[in-house]
Amino acid sequence: MKKSTQYIHAGAHPDPSTGAIMTPIYQTSTYVQEAPGVNKGFEYARSQNPTRQALEEALAIIEDGKYGLAFSSGVAATDAVIKLLKPGDEVICANDMYGGTYRLFSKIFQKFGIVFHYVDMTELNNVVACVNTHTKLIWAETPTNPLMNICDIRGLATIAKNNGILLCVDNTFASPALQNPLTLGADIVMHSATKYLSGHSDVIQGALIMNDKALRDELYFIQKSCGAVPGPMDCFLVLRGIKTLGIRMERHSQNGAKIAHFLKAHPAIQKVYWPGFADHPGHAIAKDQMKDFGGMISFELKNDTIETARKLLSSTHLFSLAESLGGVESLINHPASMTHASIPREERIKNGLSDTLIRLSVGIEDADDLIADLDHAIQSAVQG
Repeated sequence: MKKSTQYIHAGAHPDPSTGAIMTPIYQTSTYVQEAPGVNKGFEYARSQNPTRQALEEALAIIEDGKYGLAFSSGVAATDAVIKLLKPGDEVICANDMYGGTYRLFSKIFQKFGIVFHYVDMTELNNVVACVNTHTKLIWAETPTNPLMNICDIRGLATIAKNNGILLCVDNTFASPALQNPLTLGADIVMHSATKYLSGHSDVIQGALIMNDKALRDELYFIQKSCGAVPGPMDCFLVLRGIKTLGIRMERHSQNGAKIAHFLKAHPAIQKVYWPGFADHPGHAIAKDQMKDFGGMISFELKNDTIETARKLLSSTHLFSLAESLGGVESLINHPASMTHASIPREERIKNGLSDTLIRLSVGIEDADDLIADLDHAIQSAVQG
């Protein structure tokens, strides 16, 4: 079945009692049992819910996996993966990643004895150098947030397999429409389903997808025991969003390409971070493992001051100044004070995330309107 068809039909089964084509919202906390332990597959909504079950089936299908698990947020999904570990275990992760992931690793799990190594994951030798007998997990993002670095998923998978290590890939920026890490050798795919999977900025949710049944069962036990599960309405909203994922990602990618080239040609722009450029260090790998380059772009002005950046951030009209990404509407973001504020400044600067970096989540509006909005904001900022 072609991907464009999968998005429409994945996890969708007409309701047997009414014939409803959309999955019902099973707004219930518990289920009546015929006798103790005799039920219709559902006992308590923290453990199972029919709406969530439909979503988890859809998640597995669109990521070319066998098993999906839905969580109350992307951070909750990440939390579940780290709970596979024990004190003394070590994790290799990128030095450029979502600030909330860094916060979870450094402020929560580090104090429980989990050791995290932050490396430039664009160079596989940096990963190899950190591997030892205590290494249990490689955590990767690609493209990374917010510098749009590209990690070689196949290369990371080879390192992981050769050393008996799990590889989890945060696929939020690409979405299943552009990249499928399981087919490239990853063990687990993580999504902040809040973003492109939902696509409408109206739900908080996370997801994990995998192929191994034993791994799925272990993660399901964590999901059920720790209880970070999404409600049925949230599951319904993400199911609805998935139906338009393919067509939305086509438009996000088209608009992203137009805006990236506009920014690169603009005389006031110093640098544009977007893997679709032939001179991007990870372009060849991105072209190989992605179907397109998406709608996430970061850039810096030539007049590189925090005041100028702030002026630009406050001068757009169609690009809304807000955290998050992946919705149909365009967003503009200041990572240093917003999504990545939890990372110490010295660490941000060392890893290339400047105080003046601006991140765009390009929506599906008309590209010409978006370009005009950015051009006006840039001119307003540089002219004072």
